[in-house]
Amino acid sequence: MGILTSEERTRVAKPLLWIGMSSMFMAFAGLISGYIVSRSSLIATNSWLEFPLPDYFTYSTIVMVISSITITAATLTIKKNNSSLATLLIWLTFGLGVVFATFQYLGWQDLIANKIYFTGSNTAGSWVYAITGFHLAHLLGGLVSMFVTGIKALTGKYSDRNSLGIQQAATFWHFLDLLWLLLFLFLVFIR
Repeated sequence: MGILTSEERTRVAKPLLWIGMSSMFMAFAGLISGYIVSRSSLIATNSWLEFPLPDYFTYSTIVMVISSITITAATLTIKKNNSSLATLLIWLTFGLGVVFATFQYLGWQDLIANKIYFTGSNTAGSWVYAITGFHLAHLLGGLVSMFVTGIKALTGKYSDRNSLGIQQAATFWHFLDLLWLLLFLFLVFIR
């Protein structure tokens, strides 16, 4: 067992990322299933509290979509061997991820201001915190990935012939974006 060659790492990296994302998707499917079952049983007893989602969740959705555009632009730019612009776009994506996380936090603060807490008698609120918090935990992993990718881009690691790291970071970021869009739409329409 020696060190993997660049070609072997490339062959292994993509399937491993997809396996990881699939398992994350299944975890979110479990959360959504729990939400649906809980909602169904509590609606029957008139114990399900309906409340509007904070506007900050809408703002964070817009930011996440924009960040998907910037990381896509980074992958296209590095393929044209423009590493300085690709690096800028990676760091812009990272910054937008921080803005997303900030909006999530502000959304939770809005819920608290409206007396909707993670624990307590409001099960609907608990589910919103759990679902958005679980996504935010995964987004923090995406931010770490984007940060490492940004550092490697600053050091000139990527080029048109070596862009696997940017591609992998972009794939995971798009996964987080799509997942958030699905969760957001679910929370908006299944209330």
